Amino acid sequence: MKKIFFLLLVLGLIACQADTQKTEESSSTETTTDGMHYYGAKITPDDAVPYAKMLGILGDADSLNVKVSGTISSVCQKKGCWMRISDDNGEEMLVQFEDYGFFMPKDASGQKVVMDGYAYTETTDVKTLKHYASDAGQPQEVIDAITEPQKELKFMAKGVIIYDNE
Repeated sequence: MKKIFFLLLVLGLIACQADTQKTEESSSTETTTDGMHYYGAKITPDDAVPYAKMLGILGDADSLNVKVSGTISSVCQKKGCWMRISDDNGEEMLVQFEDYGFFMPKDASGQKVVMDGYAYTETTDVKTLKHYASDAGQPQEVIDAITEPQKELKFMAKGVIIYDNE
């Protein structure tokens, strides 16, 4: 019995190590001399639509393939697995990354960004909203105040460019 337990323990440690290596590899970035940092699929900033303009283009549609530019308002503080961008009116959009294939730097708030992927609306359940609030470092009273699901605009990015702040 001890041998089986030991074998399972060793296999578990190996699996955890492989998962850690995958996370480290998937969060890699490429930086160019012009201050652009690439995450995920290599994209170009060409034809990117400003976030506020994308909202008008989306209109009543339930989804839209688009390349969008904006400013990062917040990033998941656990590991960078999501971010939010906002416009001048405070309208926010949750951005996630295709197949969790890459992550954002946790200190990227305030930086300009271009993303290629698709925007869509979805209702997020209370449990997930509380999870996002916790990941964002919100105080417990803010997390506890979340009691209703929320219909929100989301974006699934296949590639992201973050610009150095000047």
